[in-house]
Order: sequence, then C-alpha cells, then structure tokens
Amino acid sequence: MTKMPETTFADLSLADKTSVKPNLEGRRFSDVSTCSFSSACFTESSEEDEVSPKDVVQRNSNGRSDFCIKNIGKAAFGRREIEIAEQEMPGIMTLRKRASEDKPLKNANIVGCTHINAQTAVLVETLIKLGASVRWAACNIYSTQNAVAAALAEAGVPIFAWRGETEEDFWWCLDKCIRSEGWQPNMILDDGGDATHLILKKYPDYFKAIKGIVEESLTGVHRLYQMSKAGKLTVPAMNVNDSVTKNKFDTYYTCRDSILDSLKRTTDIMFGGKQVVVCGYGDVGKGCAQALRGQGCIVYITEVDPICALQAAMDGYRVVRLPEVVRSVDVVVTATGNKNVVTRDHMNRMKNGCIVCNMGHSCSEIDVSSLHTPELTWERVRSQVDHIIWPDGKMIILLAEGRLVNLSCSTISSFVVSVASSTQALALIELYSAPGRYKSDVYLLPKKMDEYVASLHLSTFDAHLTELTDIQAKFLGVSKSGPFKANYYR
Repeated sequence: MTKMPETTFADLSLADKTSVKPNLEGRRFSDVSTCSFSSACFTESSEEDEVSPKDVVQRNSNGRSDFCIKNIGKAAFGRREIEIAEQEMPGIMTLRKRASEDKPLKNANIVGCTHINAQTAVLVETLIKLGASVRWAACNIYSTQNAVAAALAEAGVPIFAWRGETEEDFWWCLDKCIRSEGWQPNMILDDGGDATHLILKKYPDYFKAIKGIVEESLTGVHRLYQMSKAGKLTVPAMNVNDSVTKNKFDTYYTCRDSILDSLKRTTDIMFGGKQVVVCGYGDVGKGCAQALRGQGCIVYITEVDPICALQAAMDGYRVVRLPEVVRSVDVVVTATGNKNVVTRDHMNRMKNGCIVCNMGHSCSEIDVSSLHTPELTWERVRSQVDHIIWPDGKMIILLAEGRLVNLSCSTISSFVVSVASSTQALALIELYSAPGRYKSDVYLLPKKMDEYVASLHLSTFDAHLTELTDIQAKFLGVSKSGPFKANYYR
C-alpha cells in the first residue's frame, strides 16, 4: 500500500496540479478565432492578466469581500450563464424545489473543491437553498469560468478561484476556502481529493469534525480507498463516481459530446479520415471513441484491462499497444486516470502535427514535464493550445497542458451535469442526515437514490414508466416502487 506522503503546505502539490510554466512565445489570436462567445473560454484583457487577484481587494454590491476572483464586474454576464444552465438542469432544479422547505442540509458547512462553471453554480446555489453554508474553490486551474465565479461572489458565496491559477495560487485558494474565522467545515464535496488531502494534512482537528466526504472523480475515489485500506479514513465517504447515474450518463454522454467540441474549438480539425488512438476504454474512453468514429475517424483503443479490451474489440475497434500506432496517428486522447500513459518516448515518435490531449481527471496521464527541456521550443498559439517544436522542426500540438481538455477548452452539456449534480446533492444529504448509519469507509450511493435521480430527468423526454403489477413484482422479488436493481449492479 502506497503511503500518503507527508508534505508541507508549500509542497502540497499532487500530480494532478503540477504545473511548470514555460516561457511561451507566440501570437495571440482574437477571441473570436479562438472560441465561441462563452464564459468557458472568455479571455480577460492583458492588463487584468498581469495583476493577481490575490493583490486586489474587491467587494460585491453588498460590501462583502470574502472571496477572491478575477473580476467582480463580470457578475451580470455570469448570472446569465447560470440562468441558461438552470433551464437545462431539470433534476437538480426539481430537487431544489422539493427539498428547499425541509432544509435537509441545515447547519451543514460544506467545503467544495470542484470545477467552477455555470453547472456547478446551479449545484452550489441548490445546496444553499437546502440550508447549507458553503465555501468553494476550483479543482482545476484552467476550468474556472471567471464570469460565473463573479456571479457567485456577487450572490454572497465565498469563492476563491480564477482561470489560470498557478500551483501556488491553487493551494492558497483552497486554504482560504477551508480556513475562515467563525466557520469550520463538517462536510466535503471533492473532485480529485485535494480538499480531503489538505484538511487531513494541515487541519487534522478539522478533519475529526467532518461528518462525510462526497467524491466524484476516479482519482479522488482511488485516494479514498487507499486511505481506507491504510486505516487513515476516519469518516464515511460516498463514492459517487461509480454510481450508475454518474457512470452511465454524466461520464459517458458528457465526454461523448465534449471531446469533439474541445478538438474543434482548439484546432479547427476536420475529423473525417483522421487516425485517432484513445487510451482507455472505460466510460470516458467509450464516449470519446464513439463520438470520434461517428465523425469518420479511424479509432484505435489501448487497454490494460482484458474485459474492457474485449468490449472494444466487440464494438469494432482495433485494440493495440500505443507504440504500434504512435507514428501514424493524427490524434492521441488519454482517458485512463493513470500516470505516464503518454511518455516523452512516445511523443518523440509522433508525426508532425499530431494532437495530444487528456480526457482523464489526472494531468499526469501525459508526461508534460518531460517536454520542458532546452532543446524543445514551446509556442502558445491560442488559449490552451501549445505547439511543442523539436530541433528538426517537427511539431506536436498539446492541449490544455495535459489537463482535462473538455473542461479547459470547451463547454459541457448542462443536462448530463444535472444528473451528476443531483447525485452529489443526494449523497451529501444522505451522509449528513444519517449520522451513525455509515462507518468510516467508502460507500456507493444506494440504488434507490440512483433510480430517483434518473426519474427526476424523465419528464424532459415526456417518458412514461411502465408500472409492475403485484404478480410481476412478486415474481421478480422487488418492490413495485423499486429499487429494481441490486446494489452490486453497475
């Protein structure tokens, strides 16, 4: 069992956040050429970029300054983005309406460390409506929508995040989120495990008061299971990443849509006839592979798991090892959640113009640090698009410096995020409102809740469920109202 490293605050740099800033030389394209007009890829002026938000005291219209964001003046634009997202998030909005009077999260103090976008804002404001007090930071230095962060700050949410944070900024923001006079967290909503890690290491007394942790990413879930196996997990945790609604809907459908959006916005690529290798055939890889093949790409799959490899083969993909195709492919997409899936040796052998990007949570999938060597030249050509040039003139295109390309370079579907957000909210309610029901271990969301989340979204499609008769229910050995699947069903 790998021991969790003992670190100082200055060195609280997990692999997921490591960022080496190269000296970039290149041209700045206009915002119009870079992306559509969206806060997901809104580019601030160069004057704003030169000033760290940490060095500026801003206040919202109520005079509050308990936040640190890029520009509070963008709040109105961010509010419109949130309102648009609300229209496409029926599940979380229905949950807000049904539970707001009961206040099931009354007196819950929630630290949130997630991507900060319009969809997350809908979740944050729902938790507040359900009675919670929240403080929020970003789990990714490039995925924050600055205008949305401004809208939350204007609404009184203590939020500490901006797009383009440094590694030091990231940990500073998370620390400010956790530590506040007269306020102590008792719940954690995490995406990647960084809030859990920081509280455990720097604020062990705070960690003792935590009633529950809700984790939505594969990377964070792995860390929780490691902590549990090592006897360091002293509070109950809910693994929503492996809930049916998260895996079958949010993970798969979000990635199926956003991989195309990310590649098109950043590179203007035409997909037809391109050779693409997708590393990993889990739910993320399945979504990416299907989308790319649907656009006419020739798709290869790499896998370590024989079950997933067999699925890929029976779905009609050729399962290969990366060295077998790395010289000929046009696009490399990582989707494993692992480390060093694409190494410097692989990138040395890629052809000129090959696009390299990551759809997995951890930025360690692509060995970006190995590209920061004197013989290679980095050229920033667009926001989140770098040309890495070899001495012989060969060039590869790296997107989002190896971080999550869909949340860094595109927008994502609000509807499928509604499914994940509803799951997260219910998991928080379950852990907070049922003290003693769960021991210090990692749990899956109860199947009844999975089915409830799905039911919240059916009306959008005018879908009508068939009801079991008494005889049918007895024959199957289930209740007429569910759950219809065993807890082990995935």
